[in-house]
Order: sequence, then C-alpha cells, then structure tokens
Amino acid sequence: MVHLKLSIKADLENVTDLVPAADDYEYFFEVKCNSCHETHPKFVSLNRKEEREVSGGKKSTAHFVWRCGYCKRESSAKFEPSFIPQPYTLDSNSQFAPLLVIDCRGLEFTDFDPKLGGNWQCKGAESGTPFSEVTFEGDTTDWVDYDEKASLPVGISNIESKWSRA
Repeated sequence: MVHLKLSIKADLENVTDLVPAADDYEYFFEVKCNSCHETHPKFVSLNRKEEREVSGGKKSTAHFVWRCGYCKRESSAKFEPSFIPQPYTLDSNSQFAPLLVIDCRGLEFTDFDPKLGGNWQCKGAESGTPFSEVTFEGDTTDWVDYDEKASLPVGISNIESKWSRA
C-alpha cells in the first residue's frame, strides 16, 4: 500500500480557506498502473461518499476500484479514514500545501484536475464573506468575484497540484 498526498498551490487574492464545497465532491485524477506502468487515457473520478467492493478473498471496499486496460490487474484506492480536505489558506498563498491523503494499492495518481469535480468554496480574507460556488471553467483555473463587505476584488488563479508519498 502506498499513501499518496495531494498538495495544491494557488494565487489567492483577498480570499482564504479554499476547499471543495461538498462532501460528495468528485475528485478527478489521472491514474497509472504500478504493474505495467501504463497511464489510463482519461481522468477517473473518486468520491468519498461512494464505496465499491474489491474482488478477492477478503470482503473489503474502496472508494475507487480499477482494472487496468492493459495488464488487467485490479487496483484500488481509498481516502484516509480520518479524511477531511484541508482548506488552502492565505498563509500558504503561492506555496504547496496538503489537500488530502489517499491509500493506493497497485496504482498511483499522477495528476489532478480541479475544474472537473464541481464547486469549491472559500471566504473573504478580511470580511469572512462566504463564496460557495467557486468554479473553474475553460482552459484556466481562474475565478474572480467581488467582496461587497470588504469592498475588494477577490480571485483565485494559477492552481497547480503535485503528488508525493505521505
């Protein structure tokens, strides 16, 4: 089993606590088989509210069960039991900070797309104004709005991600 940590970094403008907006957020990852080292051609999704049965002797479940299209080996991944996505704060602005940890068996995730999974949320850094429908669309990972309470423009840009062993 491999524990993989997903870290993100972004440029935050007058906002903090960026995190997926719902418990059933669909995380979209690029996946690579650890047996034959082939990368799946499409992004796959994981949702911490959904579990699937893993085939084999023991009755176990995982948030993601995948059979490699090349070598046909079954692999699985599961969010850490104490999993709570860590909000990306203004203190981490433009630096990588951990978002989540996933236990992987027979596979590794190699990329993350924050645009595919749904809404994110954040709040105004000075006012605490909630922004609960942050979406990243098109070719960029940019979002802009205006914080009426603080009379300031708010925005998020240049989201990047990286995987490392936890």
